[in-house]
Amino acid sequence: MSQTLREIAERLCTPSVVRKTVPKTTQEIDETRPVPKTQLIYAFNATGKTRLSREVKELISPKLTAEIEGSEEEDPSHPKILYYNAFTEDLFYWDNDLTEDVAPKLIIQPNAFTHWALIEQGQDQNVIANFQHYTSDKLTPEFNEEYKTQDENGNEMTVEAFSEVIFSFERGNQEQENNIKLSKGEESNFIWSVFYTLLDQVVETLNIAEESERDTDQFNDLKYVFIDDPVSSLDENHLIELAVNIASIIKHSESDLKFIITTHNPLFYNVLHNELRRAKKYLLRKDEDGSHSLEPQNSDSPFAYHLYLKRELETAIQTGQIRKYHFNFLRNLLEKTSTFLGYEKWADLLPRSEDGRTNPYESRMINLFSHSKHSAEEVTELEDDDKRMLGFLVGKINETYHFKSAH
Repeated sequence: MSQTLREIAERLCTPSVVRKTVPKTTQEIDETRPVPKTQLIYAFNATGKTRLSREVKELISPKLTAEIEGSEEEDPSHPKILYYNAFTEDLFYWDNDLTEDVAPKLIIQPNAFTHWALIEQGQDQNVIANFQHYTSDKLTPEFNEEYKTQDENGNEMTVEAFSEVIFSFERGNQEQENNIKLSKGEESNFIWSVFYTLLDQVVETLNIAEESERDTDQFNDLKYVFIDDPVSSLDENHLIELAVNIASIIKHSESDLKFIITTHNPLFYNVLHNELRRAKKYLLRKDEDGSHSLEPQNSDSPFAYHLYLKRELETAIQTGQIRKYHFNFLRNLLEKTSTFLGYEKWADLLPRSEDGRTNPYESRMINLFSHSKHSAEEVTELEDDDKRMLGFLVGKINETYHFKSAH
């Protein structure tokens, strides 16, 4: 059923009303089914995962004003939702030291979460340990202490402790390279390490049943944690470990805290699926008209990513709704099939002529369309010859490698 992202957010966060027949009678009663502790959602990139996290945030913690809503704005020091998504990374930005070009540093914008984790709880060493675990123990962050400086107008200002980070790298010859700038993947790792450390402490705090015995009341109102695609730059081994660690935190949570996790990575999804057996699983789809649908998935079987790709391809071919991004799906299907069958290159799976050669044009076209800058969102119409080629290739792959029909 097609819905807006707002409606899907309400579906995820609102208890559902079900009809139940009373035993030995024909009478039916309404019964409220609570929101599941964990909800796991798979979706391709550009489907709307980040926008969904914003809709959930606005649903759980709307920006109220006394004039409009007749209520005071929510106290930001007592949040109702903690989320990790693209907006989380916006709290961190680089001061590249354009004047001297010698000391780039990562700036942390003021926010209640990092202030509590780093200053009140002193978790900086755990952040460093988590970051080095997923990168290198030779790559070391160093948080600043409070210091005074001057602003651009020459006025004295105080820079708060734990608001800046510089990074150094220890080389094998015992030399240290200071003031280095991280790659984008390393930067994402660091930001996730801050969030992960915070989440661990939040769960530990809320596990204390008596609110008066907690060392802070800041998270007493916290209801939801939303995690959208953490650290996609990790290799497979670390990605598996990350999924297991997230699942461990969720299983360790004894409070009423609810978790929503979205991802486009099939491996990450499947590990969480296996670790969180009781979680509610969904597939988020973006429909042709821009609306969305949230489809429940089998709770007993992991998500078969390659079969989903094949189903999407066959549906597009049958309906004639073939877009450039379907060539991206075909390439992904070929890559996963070639790995499973032990082929060195995915192009080796393409149909061969009588002399045993593959058609170089077909592989070039797959490469061209699947590497489009906006391939995941591309809706440009294809030439009829390109559509026929896609249908021919999918049919030949089904025939050669004995795929069952996805329909």
